[in-house]
Amino acid sequence: MIIVLKPNHTEAQLEHICEKVEEMGFRYELSRGVQRTLLGVIGEEDELRNAPLKAIAGVESVMSVLKPYKLASREFHEEDSVFELGHGVKIGGGSMILIAGPCAIEGHDVLLEIAQAVKAGGANVLRGGAFKPRTSPYSFQGLGEEGLKILREVGDATEMPVVTEVMDPRQVELVDKYTDILQVGARNMQNFNLLMEVGKTDKPVLLKRGMSATIQDLLMSAEYIIAHGNKNVILCERGIRSFDSSTRNLFDLSMVPNVKGLSHLPIVVDPSHATGRPDLIPSMALAGVAAGADGIHIEVHNCPEKAMSDGPQALLPNQFAEVAKQIRDLAPFFNKELATNPQPVA
Repeated sequence: MIIVLKPNHTEAQLEHICEKVEEMGFRYELSRGVQRTLLGVIGEEDELRNAPLKAIAGVESVMSVLKPYKLASREFHEEDSVFELGHGVKIGGGSMILIAGPCAIEGHDVLLEIAQAVKAGGANVLRGGAFKPRTSPYSFQGLGEEGLKILREVGDATEMPVVTEVMDPRQVELVDKYTDILQVGARNMQNFNLLMEVGKTDKPVLLKRGMSATIQDLLMSAEYIIAHGNKNVILCERGIRSFDSSTRNLFDLSMVPNVKGLSHLPIVVDPSHATGRPDLIPSMALAGVAAGADGIHIEVHNCPEKAMSDGPQALLPNQFAEVAKQIRDLAPFFNKELATNPQPVA
């Protein structure tokens, strides 16, 4: 349920409305728009319909929200969400991000070399996995906290915000200590205990779509995070399962404009995990820009044949730089700008 306040409402009336909502046993989220102030009331819709909300002074109208993802919906927050990621980098409202880096953090020198290369090529967010959820228990599982320390050091040295995956509610406090953006991977998109924990932090969350998740499934997972206090959620399309084995996953580009119509949250596309093929990544990255994405996520390694995770789908730094240039040139045609850090690494 959404309460629309009158344009001339007073702060005292707003405070009284909030108190009445809480007295009824409901929670709420406040959204102050350019022309309207809204209260998103969280509770059972049937109970809310019978509550005399419209009788409260200062209330203009009460709208029923049929979508179960109230706080993530455009009905609650009409304008695109825009927020800071660190080092002056923003996402949303026309500002694009370009996330790049290796799948796994393998060591300080290797990560620093890759980070310097991707920043020089145009990236403004550095990625690298410290904890790696692998299909096989015998595959490289990541460096853990040592990897987080390396990621933080390299991010600071290159002046880029860093993103890494958190896999377990018990890891949230540790990962939060070192990173600028918390990533919830596809396999954990519906790990609701994890979603609630990252929702209690103040760090932006990159939420990847599950391998078999519907659009509503993804938005409901985002709702978990927002409902627990963290409004800075970035959605990510990284491919879903398909019967076709010619690519790693099915890259669902229609998801981008689809979700844009339903939600105010920014969306990033990940053609690396979606296709699993370096030859397809450039064209799919550009297609993501054309579809309206607020960012592109690309895996890059300086020696893919030696990479400890996902080497076959990584671009070389020079290949990444060419794609980044094309993205930067294309973005203005779709009212987007690829924000870059003010001091590129030499």
